[in-house]
Amino acid sequence: MAKQFYSVRTGKNKNAAGFPLEVIRDLFFRLFKDLRAEGYFNEYLGWYCVDQGDVPGLILSPDLDMMLKLRKDGLWPVDEKYAFYTEDDLLDVIEYLFSVVSKPIDGTYHSFSDCGMHWETFNKHEREKVVREKLNDLLDLYQGKFELSEAGDVLHKPDRGFEAIFAADTPTTDKNIRGRIDAAMTQYRRHGSSLDDRRQAVRDLADVLEYLRPQVRTVLDNKDESDLFNIANNFGIRHHNDKQKTGYDAALWLSWMFYFFLSTIHVVLRKMNRDNEEREGVRK
Repeated sequence: MAKQFYSVRTGKNKNAAGFPLEVIRDLFFRLFKDLRAEGYFNEYLGWYCVDQGDVPGLILSPDLDMMLKLRKDGLWPVDEKYAFYTEDDLLDVIEYLFSVVSKPIDGTYHSFSDCGMHWETFNKHEREKVVREKLNDLLDLYQGKFELSEAGDVLHKPDRGFEAIFAADTPTTDKNIRGRIDAAMTQYRRHGSSLDDRRQAVRDLADVLEYLRPQVRTVLDNKDESDLFNIANNFGIRHHNDKQKTGYDAALWLSWMFYFFLSTIHVVLRKMNRDNEEREGVRK
């Protein structure tokens, strides 16, 4: 996280909580222009040459490509449309642009009228660090709490105090468990996720706990274990019948259940690892 200066740190800055959408849109456009000038979009979106005019990239019609992939019209060209972006539009365009960026590696300089570099060699895999950091610096200034993942998905930032559990490596080599947990975390945090999306994420974590149930019993006593699975099975998460308890604030309870289940899984997996290490130590 970037250093916070005095007025932000002390809460005296009126923008301490972030800038509104209209300011972020302007900052986004300035960042887009800078990245374009540096050649990060040349390979896919093309560039302008004083001799050749508009030179197409691998995507011949960015407006059509954007419409088909985002299922929205009127978002391209950015310099004409950005001022009208809604929050959803802006975050969609950020994801789209991240998917079509690549780092310029080598090319030739066109000196006529100081046209600039004509990039010819690109590396898509070296784009992530530079561009993702710049986009996340931008999102960090927004009142809405979002961040761009390594996979290029805009996600809600974790609730305060739970950042560490998302940053922590899942302590297992079991690909089934790891895959379920990673998918649940992404689904829960993805921008635009619905209550059904979050319920599915909680359901996936409950399924992991069911898979680990024998190990759960070594961490929790019988009553706590029973309470844990009572929540999973009787509060409208894993089953759909008239016995389910549904008279609660879904958004609040799903958030609580998600963090509770995820934390429990981490504890169980870490205890399993420690027990395995102790057994290995005894054998030696």
